[in-house]
Amino acid sequence: MMDGPGTAGAGLRIARQARGFSQQQLAGMAGVSRQAVSAVESGHSDPSLRVALALAQALGLSVEQLFGPGEPTATVTAVSVAPLAAPRVGGQAAGPPPAERRAAGDRAAGERVMLAPVGDRFVALPLRGDTGVGLGFLPAGGLAVREGRIGPSAPSGPSAPSAVAAIPGGADGAGSAVAPPATFEEIAVRPIGPPRPTVVVAGCDPALPLLATPLSLLDPPVAFAWWPCGSGEALRLARAGLVHAAGVHTQTGNGNGNGNGNDGAGLPAGAEVVGFTAWREGLVVRPDLRAVATGLDAIARRRLRIVNREPGAEARRLLDRELARLHLEPADLIGYDAEAAGHLQVASAVAAGLADAGVASEPAARAYGLAFVPLAHERFNLVIPAEHAASREAQALLRVLTSPWLLAQLASIPGYDASPCGERLTDPRPA
Repeated sequence: MMDGPGTAGAGLRIARQARGFSQQQLAGMAGVSRQAVSAVESGHSDPSLRVALALAQALGLSVEQLFGPGEPTATVTAVSVAPLAAPRVGGQAAGPPPAERRAAGDRAAGERVMLAPVGDRFVALPLRGDTGVGLGFLPAGGLAVREGRIGPSAPSGPSAPSAVAAIPGGADGAGSAVAPPATFEEIAVRPIGPPRPTVVVAGCDPALPLLATPLSLLDPPVAFAWWPCGSGEALRLARAGLVHAAGVHTQTGNGNGNGNGNDGAGLPAGAEVVGFTAWREGLVVRPDLRAVATGLDAIARRRLRIVNREPGAEARRLLDRELARLHLEPADLIGYDAEAAGHLQVASAVAAGLADAGVASEPAARAYGLAFVPLAHERFNLVIPAEHAASREAQALLRVLTSPWLLAQLASIPGYDASPCGERLTDPRPA
């Protein structure tokens, strides 16, 4: 069953931490002493058959899964709310020939995804394009098995405890926006390692990844997964129960929206709303055009090129409202149909000379040294669905929103106002 003395400890420790249990909690569930758990994890002793069976049962695993060699290879059912990457010519994915993929355990044939428990399901975030890299590749929790597609699934219906949901995004492999699927497709995912408690947040604020550090310092730690997308798509995922929180804009000034996404639905019933940040949103402009690109009318008149956001993004709605206010049409703007998947992506396109201007947040403009023309002041709030409000993940999120470290980090980014962070809101009206 075990390779040798002391080798059982690593698997037990990973399985325990992935489920968020302390040694004392696991010992109580298994009916053994904490010292016994500690001795196995530290490698000082291997468990007896009775202890091994008790620990495996408490963790919901077989003895072989918990103490045997190798990694978990069985696939799990997954609900994919973003289409997997399309197969290449002839139905073959890019990479080594089929024989070599089989020799490598078929790993090259799967699309990398992040896995996280959300309610009674897991959530898988496809790691491709901008969602799969920071300054380097991000760790994956599993591989989607292309041959294991099952079919469409209703997002709000009951799901088996082993189900895995895949979250859609605003970017395909090239980083451009894509339309969200009408239904959520069930797929098969082969985990790379045991999923661990993870706060899953969808939204467009590039400061959201800062939550990872204070969450990792909790005892026991909680992981963080961010799916970048516009407010409309984030709310759609929240209504489907596939995220612990959705980030949405609340606009003050000239906005009169109601938080609706593309499908016309608003906040999830009974959702809790908590503040995160505030910023100004407006036109990000090439520095050399600062004097002439003073507004959307000037951009249209001078035939400057813009880059837009995907449908459902608040930045796009802001652009459309400004067009209506100025009695302009989308056809009056060169590049109206060119889309980028987030604030930083818009600013990056402008800084690279691919566009002369776009709509994004002031922090994005300042991060890239661009000129900025404010159009609205906005708050960015986190919407927590009622079904997840009492979960360990949601409670961990609420706890770290008041972290002095997080507040200091937000305040240090030019253009951000950290004062709303952690503020409980009532009767919110997201734009």
